[in-house]
Amino acid sequence: MKTWTDKLDSGAPSQVKPAPINIAGMKAGEIMLVPTARQVDDFIRALPKGKHMDVKVLRQTMAKQHGAEVTCPITLGFHLRTVAEAAFETYQQNGDIAAMTPFWRVLDTNTPTISRLSFGTAFVTEQRLKEGLKD
Repeated sequence: MKTWTDKLDSGAPSQVKPAPINIAGMKAGEIMLVPTARQVDDFIRALPKGKHMDVKVLRQTMAKQHGAEVTCPITLGFHLRTVAEAAFETYQQNGDIAAMTPFWRVLDTNTPTISRLSFGTAFVTEQRLKEGLKD
């Protein structure tokens, strides 16, 4: 069985293509980034300590960085969970918070992805409090 870290480094390459349907504020035909989990991980790692970015802004910013108008909300949702689970998996192995992808800078208690995390919300809330981030 694949670990979350395996999933972080696997999957299809990223694509920039026309959006097939209207969904989550995205209109059919807009140029859409379909990112990889690793691209999402790299983006979140670049967020400075104490800085929160909501998922909507993350989608807009990633799209612009890759020459697209929008980022696929479905793919990004899957990848946000993969990034968080892989980061927590790494933390469980080495106990080093500093080595983790700081996914709590994007995920807060209002983000739907948080309810699907295998390790619950307390860890996320604790890390957000340590960085002075509010939900």
